[in-house]
Amino acid sequence: MTNLIIVAIIAYIFYKISSSYKKFEKSYYKASQFTNMKIDKESIGYSELGLFTALCAKVAKVDGAVDKLEAELVSHMLDDMSRLFLDPAKVKEILKDIFNEEKDIRHNLDPITHDLKEKLKKDPYKRQKMMEFLTNLAYIDGILDAPERQILTHIALLLGFERSEYESMLEQFGAMYASRTPKVTIEDAYKTLEIESSATLQEVKKAYRKLVKQYHPDIIMAHGADDDYIKSSTAKMQEVNEAYEMIKEARK
Repeated sequence: MTNLIIVAIIAYIFYKISSSYKKFEKSYYKASQFTNMKIDKESIGYSELGLFTALCAKVAKVDGAVDKLEAELVSHMLDDMSRLFLDPAKVKEILKDIFNEEKDIRHNLDPITHDLKEKLKKDPYKRQKMMEFLTNLAYIDGILDAPERQILTHIALLLGFERSEYESMLEQFGAMYASRTPKVTIEDAYKTLEIESSATLQEVKKAYRKLVKQYHPDIIMAHGADDDYIKSSTAKMQEVNEAYEMIKEARK
């Protein structure tokens, strides 16, 4: 019964997210905003979406490597961004190039963040959501290490957050992850991935990818969703990731 209640709550949350997407499109990004934008690396790279992609790359790689869940989250984010343009495939390739190049560059963090701040100066809500997404990206493995905390705090200060304001945000995320339920059993892991224990490894991977796509905290859609959307989505992704890792370990 408890599991059914949880599923019902999650279903309701994502119904609310979907229904609020049209509201977001009217208030924030519209495809018409990008109709006349030249689709090349320079133009996309200097747009707020390109600058944000660069910051995501730096946060994802600051601890030494971009793990699989971070890569999944970023890939879906790039899909969402690309759909706003007339040539989504080309734009996604450009954004991927930006991500792959910027993840290994450290000396340009300040100017990129400053440029993004300038583009967001009239939209504090969007700035807030982007900072929350970056924080979730760092927290996606359930641990915020020293380099991640350092780069996040640095970005937040450059974007205009007060130190106490951002530290409060970090405390909220920390409390959320600390309060997560204990590690599930292998039986619970299969239930989380919505598959039977007899599923093949290929079926396990397919179920995992499906749920990651469903629950990734969409930075684009988040602008029109409830304030807790990104946090709840990332928490669900962490649960899915733990289940997947447990099943893989059990099958070794």
